[in-house]
Amino acid sequence: MIDQTLDCLTADEDGALPLHTVRPGHLEPFLAGLPDAQRSWLRATGFTAKPGVLRLLPGADGIDGAVLGLGEDRSPHVFGGLPAQLPEGTVWRLASGDHDTSAATLGFVLGAYRYTGIKPAARRFATLVAGPDQSAARSIAAAAWMVRDLINTPPNLLGPAELADAARLLGTRHGATVNIVEGRALEEGYPAVAAVGRGSARLPRVVTLRWRGSEAGGDAPLVSLCGKGVCFDTGGYDLKPSAGMLRMKKDMGGAAVALGVARLAMEADLPIRLVTRIGCVENSVSGTAMRPSDVIRTRSGLTVEVGNTDAEGRLVLCDLLTDASAEEPSVLFDFATLTGAARVALGPDVPALFCDDDAWAETLSRAGAVVFDPVWRLPLWSGYDDWLKSPIADLNNVSSKPFAGAIVAALFLKRFVTKDIIHAHIDLYGWNDQTRPGRPEGGEAQSMRAVFAALQQRFDPTARRD
Repeated sequence: MIDQTLDCLTADEDGALPLHTVRPGHLEPFLAGLPDAQRSWLRATGFTAKPGVLRLLPGADGIDGAVLGLGEDRSPHVFGGLPAQLPEGTVWRLASGDHDTSAATLGFVLGAYRYTGIKPAARRFATLVAGPDQSAARSIAAAAWMVRDLINTPPNLLGPAELADAARLLGTRHGATVNIVEGRALEEGYPAVAAVGRGSARLPRVVTLRWRGSEAGGDAPLVSLCGKGVCFDTGGYDLKPSAGMLRMKKDMGGAAVALGVARLAMEADLPIRLVTRIGCVENSVSGTAMRPSDVIRTRSGLTVEVGNTDAEGRLVLCDLLTDASAEEPSVLFDFATLTGAARVALGPDVPALFCDDDAWAETLSRAGAVVFDPVWRLPLWSGYDDWLKSPIADLNNVSSKPFAGAIVAALFLKRFVTKDIIHAHIDLYGWNDQTRPGRPEGGEAQSMRAVFAALQQRFDPTARRD
Protein backbone atom coordinates (compact mmCIF):
# COMPACT_ATOMS: atom_id res chain seq x y z
CA MET A 1 0.00 0.00 0.00
CA ILE A 2 2.89 2.38 0.56
CA ASP A 3 4.83 1.24 -2.49
CA GLN A 4 3.98 0.45 -6.07
CA THR A 5 6.86 -0.24 -8.42
CA LEU A 6 7.34 2.66 -10.82
CA ASP A 7 7.26 0.25 -13.75
CA CYS A 8 6.75 3.12 -16.19
CA LEU A 9 10.45 4.02 -15.77
CA THR A 10 13.53 2.12 -16.87
CA ALA A 11 17.28 2.68 -16.75
CA ASP A 12 17.87 0.64 -19.92
CA GLU A 13 18.20 2.76 -23.08
CA ASP A 14 18.40 -0.22 -25.45
CA GLY A 15 15.84 0.19 -28.19
CA ALA A 16 14.51 3.44 -26.72
CA LEU A 17 12.98 5.80 -29.25
CA PRO A 18 13.65 9.56 -29.14
CA LEU A 19 10.94 11.79 -27.69
CA HIS A 20 11.39 15.38 -28.83
CA THR A 21 9.61 18.36 -27.33
CA VAL A 22 9.00 21.68 -29.02
CA ARG A 23 7.42 25.04 -28.28
CA PRO A 24 5.71 27.19 -30.94
CA GLY A 25 8.57 29.67 -31.10
CA HIS A 26 11.04 26.89 -31.91
CA LEU A 27 8.84 24.92 -34.26
CA GLU A 28 10.31 26.09 -37.58
CA PRO A 29 13.95 25.41 -36.63
CA PHE A 30 12.87 22.02 -35.29
CA LEU A 31 11.06 21.14 -38.51
CA ALA A 32 14.03 22.26 -40.57
CA GLY A 33 16.22 19.70 -38.84
CA LEU A 34 13.95 16.76 -39.61
CA PRO A 35 14.06 14.45 -42.64
CA ASP A 36 11.76 15.59 -45.44
CA ALA A 37 9.19 12.85 -44.87
CA GLN A 38 8.80 13.63 -41.15
CA ARG A 39 8.66 17.38 -41.77
CA SER A 40 5.97 16.90 -44.41
CA TRP A 41 4.04 14.57 -42.10
CA LEU A 42 3.96 17.10 -39.26
CA ARG A 43 2.89 19.90 -41.57
CA ALA A 44 0.20 17.73 -43.16
CA THR A 45 -1.26 16.77 -39.79
CA GLY A 46 -1.45 20.39 -38.65
CA PHE A 47 1.08 20.09 -35.84
CA THR A 48 1.61 23.52 -34.24
CA ALA A 49 3.25 22.53 -30.92
CA LYS A 50 0.12 23.08 -28.84
CA PRO A 51 0.55 21.78 -25.28
CA GLY A 52 0.03 18.05 -24.88
CA VAL A 53 -0.35 17.35 -28.62
CA LEU A 54 1.69 14.31 -29.65
CA ARG A 55 2.75 13.14 -33.09
CA LEU A 56 4.53 9.89 -33.84
CA LEU A 57 7.32 10.27 -36.41
CA PRO A 58 7.35 7.73 -39.27
CA GLY A 59 10.52 5.86 -40.19
CA ALA A 60 11.59 3.21 -42.66
CA ASP A 61 10.75 0.39 -40.25
CA GLY A 62 7.73 1.92 -38.53
CA ILE A 63 7.92 4.47 -35.73
CA ASP A 64 11.15 6.47 -35.71
CA GLY A 65 10.36 8.73 -32.74
CA ALA A 66 7.77 11.20 -31.48
CA VAL A 67 7.36 14.91 -30.84
CA LEU A 68 5.34 16.48 -28.05
CA GLY A 69 4.05 20.03 -28.25
CA LEU A 70 4.55 22.05 -25.07
CA GLY A 71 2.98 25.38 -25.96
CA GLU A 72 4.04 27.67 -23.12
CA ASP A 73 3.15 25.10 -20.45
CA ARG A 74 6.05 24.67 -18.00
CA SER A 75 4.22 22.29 -15.64
CA PRO A 76 4.92 18.57 -15.28
CA HIS A 77 1.33 17.89 -16.32
CA VAL A 78 2.00 18.60 -19.99
CA PHE A 79 3.90 15.28 -20.00
CA GLY A 80 1.16 13.47 -18.09
CA GLY A 81 -0.75 12.20 -21.12
CA LEU A 82 2.27 10.47 -22.66
CA PRO A 83 2.03 7.05 -20.94
CA ALA A 84 -1.37 6.45 -22.54
CA GLN A 85 -0.73 8.34 -25.81
CA LEU A 86 2.47 6.51 -26.75
CA PRO A 87 2.11 2.98 -28.16
CA GLU A 88 1.68 0.29 -25.53
CA GLY A 89 4.90 -1.40 -24.48
CA THR A 90 7.25 1.06 -26.24
CA VAL A 91 10.32 2.58 -24.56
CA TRP A 92 11.27 6.26 -24.93
CA ARG A 93 14.14 8.58 -24.07
CA LEU A 94 13.87 12.35 -23.80
CA ALA A 95 15.71 13.96 -26.71
CA SER A 96 15.90 17.54 -27.91
CA GLY A 97 13.62 20.28 -26.63
CA ASP A 98 13.07 23.18 -24.26
CA HIS A 99 12.02 21.17 -21.22
CA ASP A 100 13.12 20.41 -17.68
CA THR A 101 14.04 16.72 -17.56
CA SER A 102 12.99 16.30 -13.93
CA ALA A 103 9.61 17.91 -14.55
CA ALA A 104 9.14 15.72 -17.62
CA THR A 105 9.97 12.57 -15.68
CA LEU A 106 7.70 13.54 -12.81
CA GLY A 107 4.81 14.39 -15.13
CA PHE A 108 5.21 11.14 -17.05
CA VAL A 109 5.07 9.06 -13.87
CA LEU A 110 2.15 11.00 -12.41
CA GLY A 111 0.25 10.30 -15.63
CA ALA A 112 1.10 6.59 -15.53
CA TYR A 113 -0.49 6.05 -12.11
CA ARG A 114 -3.42 3.66 -11.81
CA TYR A 115 -4.86 2.15 -8.64
CA THR A 116 -4.13 -1.58 -8.84
CA GLY A 117 -5.00 -2.67 -5.32
CA ILE A 118 -8.05 -4.64 -6.50
CA LYS A 119 -7.40 -5.50 -10.15
CA PRO A 120 -4.48 -4.93 -12.52
CA ALA A 121 -4.35 -1.99 -14.90
CA ALA A 122 -6.37 -2.50 -18.07
CA ARG A 123 -3.39 -1.89 -20.34
CA ARG A 124 0.39 -1.70 -20.26
CA PHE A 125 1.70 1.84 -20.63
CA ALA A 126 4.76 3.09 -22.45
CA THR A 127 8.04 3.36 -20.52
CA LEU A 128 10.42 6.30 -20.11
CA VAL A 129 14.18 6.07 -19.62
CA ALA A 130 15.24 7.79 -16.38
CA GLY A 131 18.79 7.69 -15.14
CA PRO A 132 20.22 8.08 -11.61
CA ASP A 133 20.12 11.87 -11.98
CA GLN A 134 16.33 11.60 -11.77
CA SER A 135 16.29 10.25 -8.21
CA ALA A 136 14.49 13.34 -6.86
CA ALA A 137 11.73 13.06 -9.46
CA ARG A 138 11.41 9.35 -8.69
CA SER A 139 11.10 10.07 -4.98
CA ILE A 140 8.39 12.69 -5.47
CA ALA A 141 6.48 10.48 -7.90
CA ALA A 142 6.65 7.47 -5.58
CA ALA A 143 5.38 9.54 -2.67
CA ALA A 144 2.50 10.83 -4.81
CA TRP A 145 1.64 7.27 -5.84
CA MET A 146 1.63 6.25 -2.15
CA VAL A 147 -0.72 9.10 -1.22
CA ARG A 148 -3.02 8.27 -4.11
CA ASP A 149 -3.04 4.58 -3.20
CA LEU A 150 -3.94 5.31 0.41
CA ILE A 151 -6.80 7.60 -0.59
CA ASN A 152 -8.09 5.28 -3.32
CA THR A 153 -8.17 2.14 -1.17
CA PRO A 154 -11.79 1.15 -0.42
CA PRO A 155 -12.82 1.93 3.16
CA ASN A 156 -13.47 -1.71 4.06
CA LEU A 157 -9.79 -2.37 3.29
CA LEU A 158 -8.39 0.77 4.93
CA GLY A 159 -9.73 1.41 8.40
CA PRO A 160 -7.96 3.01 11.36
CA ALA A 161 -5.84 -0.10 12.01
CA GLU A 162 -4.71 -0.39 8.39
CA LEU A 163 -3.89 3.32 8.12
CA ALA A 164 -1.88 3.08 11.33
CA ASP A 165 -0.05 0.04 9.96
CA ALA A 166 0.81 1.93 6.76
CA ALA A 167 2.24 4.80 8.81
CA ARG A 168 4.18 2.35 10.96
CA LEU A 169 5.64 0.61 7.91
CA LEU A 170 6.68 3.91 6.36
CA GLY A 171 8.32 5.11 9.56
CA THR A 172 10.13 1.84 10.22
CA ARG A 173 11.47 1.72 6.67
CA HIS A 174 13.08 5.15 7.10
CA GLY A 175 14.47 4.61 10.58
CA ALA A 176 11.83 6.58 12.48
CA THR A 177 10.69 5.71 15.97
CA VAL A 178 7.03 4.71 15.81
CA ASN A 179 4.48 4.93 18.62
CA ILE A 180 0.85 3.81 18.25
CA VAL A 181 -1.64 4.76 20.96
CA GLU A 182 -4.98 2.97 21.26
CA GLY A 183 -7.46 1.69 23.82
CA ARG A 184 -7.48 3.18 27.31
CA ALA A 185 -4.31 5.19 26.66
CA LEU A 186 -5.95 6.88 23.69
CA GLU A 187 -9.12 7.69 25.65
CA GLU A 188 -7.02 9.36 28.33
CA GLY A 189 -4.44 11.07 26.10
CA TYR A 190 -6.54 11.96 23.05
CA PRO A 191 -10.12 12.22 24.32
CA ALA A 192 -11.48 14.16 21.33
CA VAL A 193 -10.10 11.54 18.92
CA ALA A 194 -11.69 8.85 21.09
CA ALA A 195 -15.03 10.67 21.05
CA VAL A 196 -15.06 10.77 17.25
CA GLY A 197 -14.20 7.09 16.99
CA ARG A 198 -16.57 5.86 19.66
CA GLY A 199 -19.36 5.12 17.19
CA SER A 200 -17.33 2.65 15.14
CA ALA A 201 -16.44 -0.97 15.81
CA ARG A 202 -13.07 -0.18 14.23
CA LEU A 203 -11.25 1.49 17.08
CA PRO A 204 -9.19 4.67 16.63
CA ARG A 205 -5.44 5.02 16.86
CA VAL A 206 -2.96 7.88 17.03
CA VAL A 207 0.37 7.22 15.34
CA THR A 208 3.49 9.28 16.01
CA LEU A 209 6.64 9.01 13.88
CA ARG A 210 9.86 10.59 15.19
CA TRP A 211 12.82 10.97 12.84
CA ARG A 212 16.04 12.98 12.69
CA GLY A 213 18.15 13.70 9.62
CA SER A 214 21.70 12.39 9.55
CA GLU A 215 23.05 15.97 9.74
CA ALA A 216 20.53 17.14 12.36
CA GLY A 217 21.71 17.70 15.90
CA GLY A 218 19.59 17.99 19.00
CA ASP A 219 18.97 21.67 18.32
CA ALA A 220 18.02 21.21 14.66
CA PRO A 221 14.73 22.78 13.56
CA LEU A 222 11.73 20.74 14.69
CA VAL A 223 9.09 20.30 11.99
CA SER A 224 5.76 18.92 13.12
CA LEU A 225 3.13 17.44 10.79
CA CYS A 226 -0.43 16.50 11.78
CA GLY A 227 -2.91 14.69 9.52
CA LYS A 228 -6.63 14.05 9.70
CA GLY A 229 -7.08 10.33 9.09
CA VAL A 230 -10.85 9.82 9.05
CA CYS A 231 -10.97 6.58 7.07
CA PHE A 232 -14.67 6.93 6.40
CA ASP A 233 -17.06 9.70 7.38
CA THR A 234 -20.78 9.03 7.58
CA GLY A 235 -21.28 12.40 9.26
CA GLY A 236 -22.33 10.66 12.46
CA TYR A 237 -25.81 11.47 13.73
CA ASP A 238 -25.73 14.54 11.50
CA LEU A 239 -25.80 12.02 8.70
CA LYS A 240 -24.55 12.92 5.26
CA PRO A 241 -26.89 12.29 2.31
CA SER A 242 -25.96 9.22 0.28
CA ALA A 243 -24.38 11.32 -2.49
CA GLY A 244 -22.22 13.04 0.12
CA MET A 245 -20.80 9.70 1.32
CA LEU A 246 -19.69 8.42 -2.07
CA ARG A 247 -16.19 9.89 -1.78
CA MET A 248 -15.77 9.77 1.98
CA LYS A 249 -13.03 7.18 1.76
CA LYS A 250 -10.92 10.24 0.87
CA ASP A 251 -11.54 11.85 4.26
CA MET A 252 -8.19 10.47 5.40
CA GLY A 253 -6.50 12.46 2.61
CA GLY A 254 -4.89 14.85 5.08
CA ALA A 255 -3.18 11.97 6.84
CA ALA A 256 -2.03 10.56 3.50
CA VAL A 257 -0.52 13.92 2.48
CA ALA A 258 1.20 14.31 5.86
CA LEU A 259 2.77 10.87 5.35
CA GLY A 260 3.78 11.89 1.82
CA VAL A 261 5.56 15.01 3.09
CA ALA A 262 7.22 12.96 5.83
CA ARG A 263 8.39 10.40 3.30
CA LEU A 264 9.94 13.05 1.07
CA ALA A 265 11.68 14.76 4.00
CA MET A 266 13.13 11.46 5.19
CA GLU A 267 14.23 10.32 1.73
CA ALA A 268 15.88 13.70 1.11
CA ASP A 269 17.55 13.43 4.52
CA LEU A 270 16.63 17.01 5.39
CA PRO A 271 18.70 18.37 8.31
CA ILE A 272 15.67 18.60 10.62
CA ARG A 273 13.95 16.83 13.43
CA LEU A 274 10.58 15.60 12.19
CA VAL A 275 7.52 14.49 14.12
CA THR A 276 4.44 13.26 12.25
CA ARG A 277 1.14 12.60 14.02
CA ILE A 278 -1.79 10.83 12.37
CA GLY A 279 -5.25 10.54 13.91
CA CYS A 280 -6.69 7.30 12.49
CA VAL A 281 -10.43 7.07 13.11
CA GLU A 282 -13.84 6.33 11.58
CA ASN A 283 -16.90 8.55 12.11
CA SER A 284 -19.85 6.18 12.26
CA VAL A 285 -23.39 5.97 13.62
CA SER A 286 -24.23 3.65 16.52
CA GLY A 287 -25.59 3.66 20.05
CA THR A 288 -22.17 4.70 21.30
CA ALA A 289 -21.53 7.48 18.78
CA MET A 290 -21.22 11.09 19.92
CA ARG A 291 -24.41 13.10 19.68
CA PRO A 292 -25.20 16.68 18.73
CA SER A 293 -25.09 18.77 21.95
CA ASP A 294 -22.63 16.42 23.67
CA VAL A 295 -19.78 18.19 25.45
CA ILE A 296 -16.40 16.54 25.12
CA ARG A 297 -13.09 17.18 26.80
CA THR A 298 -9.99 17.72 24.67
CA ARG A 299 -6.33 17.02 25.38
CA SER A 300 -5.79 20.72 25.99
CA GLY A 301 -8.37 20.77 28.77
CA LEU A 302 -10.78 22.90 26.76
CA THR A 303 -14.33 21.59 26.50
CA VAL A 304 -16.17 21.53 23.17
CA GLU A 305 -19.91 21.42 22.58
CA VAL A 306 -20.67 19.26 19.56
CA GLY A 307 -22.81 21.49 17.39
CA ASN A 308 -22.50 19.09 14.47
CA THR A 309 -21.14 15.54 14.45
CA ASP A 310 -20.11 15.98 10.81
CA ALA A 311 -17.50 18.55 11.90
CA GLU A 312 -15.41 15.74 13.34
CA GLY A 313 -12.11 16.40 11.57
CA ARG A 314 -11.33 19.45 13.68
CA LEU A 315 -11.95 17.36 16.81
CA VAL A 316 -9.38 14.83 15.62
CA LEU A 317 -6.86 17.55 14.81
CA CYS A 318 -7.30 19.57 18.00
CA ASP A 319 -5.79 16.83 20.16
CA LEU A 320 -2.91 16.31 17.73
CA LEU A 321 -2.19 20.04 17.60
CA THR A 322 -2.18 20.29 21.39
CA ASP A 323 0.28 17.40 21.59
CA ALA A 324 2.49 18.92 18.87
CA SER A 325 2.45 22.40 20.42
CA ALA A 326 3.84 21.06 23.69
CA GLU A 327 7.12 20.35 21.89
CA GLU A 328 7.38 23.97 20.62
CA PRO A 329 8.16 23.10 16.99
CA SER A 330 9.84 25.53 14.63
CA VAL A 331 6.83 25.16 12.34
CA LEU A 332 3.64 23.15 12.68
CA PHE A 333 1.58 21.96 9.70
CA ASP A 334 -1.77 20.26 9.64
CA PHE A 335 -3.43 18.71 6.60
CA ALA A 336 -7.12 17.90 6.36
CA THR A 337 -10.04 17.43 4.01
CA LEU A 338 -11.82 19.71 6.43
CA THR A 339 -14.56 21.86 4.88
CA GLY A 340 -16.79 22.04 1.86
CA ALA A 341 -16.61 25.80 2.31
CA ALA A 342 -12.98 25.80 1.14
CA ARG A 343 -14.06 24.03 -2.05
CA VAL A 344 -16.84 26.54 -2.62
CA ALA A 345 -14.30 29.34 -2.28
CA LEU A 346 -11.39 27.86 -4.25
CA GLY A 347 -12.73 24.86 -6.14
CA PRO A 348 -11.30 21.33 -6.06
CA ASP A 349 -7.78 22.07 -7.35
CA VAL A 350 -6.53 24.71 -4.92
CA PRO A 351 -6.11 23.90 -1.20
CA ALA A 352 -6.81 26.71 1.24
CA LEU A 353 -3.84 27.85 3.32
CA PHE A 354 -4.30 29.53 6.70
CA CYS A 355 -1.15 30.89 8.33
CA ASP A 356 -0.59 33.88 10.61
CA ASP A 357 3.10 34.07 9.73
CA ASP A 358 3.48 36.18 6.58
CA ALA A 359 6.96 34.91 5.75
CA TRP A 360 5.96 31.25 5.90
CA ALA A 361 2.72 31.91 4.02
CA GLU A 362 4.71 33.59 1.27
CA THR A 363 7.25 30.75 1.20
CA LEU A 364 4.50 28.15 0.86
CA SER A 365 2.59 30.07 -1.78
CA ARG A 366 5.70 30.75 -3.83
CA ALA A 367 6.95 27.17 -3.52
CA GLY A 368 3.57 25.87 -4.64
CA ALA A 369 3.65 28.10 -7.70
CA VAL A 370 7.18 27.01 -8.62
CA VAL A 371 6.40 23.27 -8.43
CA PHE A 372 2.88 23.65 -9.90
CA ASP A 373 1.20 22.44 -6.71
CA PRO A 374 -0.79 25.54 -5.73
CA VAL A 375 -2.09 26.67 -2.37
CA TRP A 376 -4.02 29.89 -1.79
CA ARG A 377 -3.94 31.87 1.43
CA LEU A 378 -7.23 32.76 3.12
CA PRO A 379 -7.47 35.03 6.17
CA LEU A 380 -7.66 33.93 9.79
CA TRP A 381 -10.20 36.68 10.36
CA SER A 382 -10.36 37.19 14.12
CA GLY A 383 -13.68 39.00 13.82
CA TYR A 384 -15.35 35.62 13.40
CA ASP A 385 -13.72 34.08 16.45
CA ASP A 386 -16.68 34.66 18.76
CA TRP A 387 -18.90 32.71 16.35
CA LEU A 388 -17.52 29.63 18.13
CA LYS A 389 -18.95 30.61 21.50
CA SER A 390 -20.95 28.05 23.47
CA PRO A 391 -23.17 28.78 26.47
CA ILE A 392 -22.14 25.57 28.25
CA ALA A 393 -18.61 24.78 27.03
CA ASP A 394 -15.42 26.65 26.19
CA LEU A 395 -16.36 26.61 22.51
CA ASN A 396 -18.55 24.94 19.93
CA ASN A 397 -17.12 22.90 17.07
CA VAL A 398 -19.23 24.85 14.53
CA SER A 399 -20.72 28.28 14.08
CA SER A 400 -24.45 28.89 13.99
CA LYS A 401 -23.90 31.29 11.08
CA PRO A 402 -23.88 29.98 7.49
CA PHE A 403 -20.82 31.97 6.44
CA ALA A 404 -17.03 31.54 6.26
CA GLY A 405 -17.01 27.85 7.15
CA ALA A 406 -13.35 27.31 6.21
CA ILE A 407 -12.21 30.35 8.21
CA VAL A 408 -14.26 29.33 11.26
CA ALA A 409 -12.76 25.82 11.14
CA ALA A 410 -9.25 27.30 10.96
CA LEU A 411 -10.04 29.58 13.93
CA PHE A 412 -11.21 26.54 15.88
CA LEU A 413 -7.89 24.80 15.25
CA LYS A 414 -5.96 27.93 16.20
CA ARG A 415 -7.38 27.67 19.74
CA PHE A 416 -5.31 24.52 20.23
CA VAL A 417 -1.97 25.87 19.00
CA THR A 418 0.23 27.62 21.55
CA LYS A 419 0.64 31.31 20.87
CA ASP A 420 3.79 32.26 18.93
CA ILE A 421 4.12 28.83 17.29
CA ILE A 422 4.13 29.15 13.51
CA HIS A 423 1.15 27.13 12.33
CA ALA A 424 0.02 26.44 8.76
CA HIS A 425 -3.36 24.77 8.28
CA ILE A 426 -4.06 23.33 4.82
CA ASP A 427 -7.66 22.54 3.93
CA LEU A 428 -7.51 20.31 0.85
CA TYR A 429 -9.83 18.28 -1.36
CA GLY A 430 -7.47 15.36 -1.99
CA TRP A 431 -9.24 14.20 -5.13
CA ASN A 432 -9.42 14.61 -8.90
CA ASP A 433 -13.03 14.59 -10.06
CA GLN A 434 -12.03 13.71 -13.61
CA THR A 435 -8.98 12.44 -15.43
CA ARG A 436 -6.65 15.06 -16.87
CA PRO A 437 -3.03 14.72 -18.05
CA GLY A 438 -0.93 13.76 -15.04
CA ARG A 439 -3.97 13.75 -12.76
CA PRO A 440 -6.03 10.54 -13.03
CA GLU A 441 -9.48 10.53 -11.46
CA GLY A 442 -9.24 9.61 -7.78
CA GLY A 443 -7.03 10.47 -4.84
CA GLU A 444 -4.50 13.28 -5.18
CA ALA A 445 -1.49 14.41 -3.13
CA GLN A 446 -2.48 18.07 -3.07
CA SER A 447 0.00 20.44 -1.34
CA MET A 448 2.56 17.67 -0.75
CA ARG A 449 5.09 18.98 -3.26
CA ALA A 450 4.50 22.58 -2.21
CA VAL A 451 5.17 21.89 1.46
CA PHE A 452 8.21 19.73 0.74
CA ALA A 453 9.67 22.41 -1.54
CA ALA A 454 9.10 25.01 1.19
CA LEU A 455 10.84 22.81 3.77
CA GLN A 456 13.79 22.36 1.43
CA GLN A 457 14.00 26.08 0.85
CA ARG A 458 13.90 26.92 4.56
CA PHE A 459 15.97 24.13 6.07
CA ASP A 460 18.22 22.56 3.42
CA PRO A 461 20.95 24.98 2.24
CA THR A 462 21.84 22.73 -0.71
CA ALA A 463 18.28 23.03 -2.08
CA ARG A 464 17.74 26.77 -1.68
CA ARG A 465 16.83 28.96 -4.60
CA ASP A 466 17.49 32.69 -4.70
